Order: sequence, then structure tokens, then C-alpha cells
Amino acid sequence: MHQYSDLIMLFNDCFLASHNTVLVRGDDEPIYLPADSDNPHHRVVFAHGYYASGLHEIAHWCLAGEKRRQQVDYGYWYCPDGRDDAQQQAFEAVEVKPQAIEWGLCAAAGFRFNVSTDNLSGSAEPDRAGFQRKVHGQVLRYAEDGFPPRAARFMAALATFYGQKPPVAADFPLPEAL
Repeated sequence: MHQYSDLIMLFNDCFLASHNTVLVRGDDEPIYLPADSDNPHHRVVFAHGYYASGLHEIAHWCLAGEKRRQQVDYGYWYCPDGRDDAQQQAFEAVEVKPQAIEWGLCAAAGFRFNVSTDNLSGSAEPDRAGFQRKVHGQVLRYAEDGFPPRAARFMAALATFYGQKPPVAADFPLPEAL
């Protein structure tokens, strides 16, 4: 039901003309690439055709401001899998808002959201439940106060395409297993 090709089509329909940005299936790690002399469009590249990766990378793009969207990977620090405690805490601090947006996108598409602490081989043992609670708090704030404009626009496109109602706070329950 959830095909990455549909995600690409919907994103490009929403944002190619207005933001000169396309969603691209990548063969490796996800990355954001601004337009350059070889590529006329900004590119949100997601990993290996994974639908969830596409939604996650779109969430980052929906949050990035104009100046950030002119830089590779928005100019942000990123420490890959294998983080220590301090690096993991820094990672989680910057991931709360994008993952809350991702949760909203998932709800709009009728797709299951999974919080990601993304540190499978690190020395830090992530507090997955604590991080999920932080993301949950943020998604509820977005549901009440409004998602960022590009996120709201894409959520509407997803909801229409998948025959979903626009998500509300009740659509974001915490998993009972926490």
C-alpha cells in the first residue's frame, strides 16, 4: 500500500514548483543536497527506497529554514551510529522536532510511526521510552498549535492521497509498552 514512488510523486507535486525541491530515492545514507551547477533542484535523498526513511527526511526538510536549505545536510552536525552518552543526548535533543513531524506525516499517511534513537552499535544505551515521551509531547504541541507550514501542506496531501482524515491529538497515543 505505501510505495516510495507515491511519496516521491506527492512530494514533488507539492514542492518542486514552490521550493525547487525534489525527493530522491538514494542507494546509500540519506542526505540533503542543495541545487548546484550539476543539479538544478534541491534534493532530499532518502535511503534505499524505504518509505519510513523518506518520511523522516521529509520531516527534516519541513523544519529547515531557508538558510539551512542552502547547505548540504542543512549544515547540521551529525554523528553516525556508534555514539557515546554525550553524543546520543545531543542527537536526541535535535531529533525531537523532526521525529514529531515524522509522526504527523505517518498519521496522515496511515503508516505506523516508530521512534528512532538510531544508535545500534554505540556505547550509549538510549532511553527509548524517555525519548518517545519527548517526541510525543512535541507532536501533541504541534497537533494543538499547528505543524510547520510545509509539514502541514504535505500532511494534507498524504491524507488526501491515502483517504485519511487530518490527524488530531488523539491520533498520537503513546505505545502501552512504555
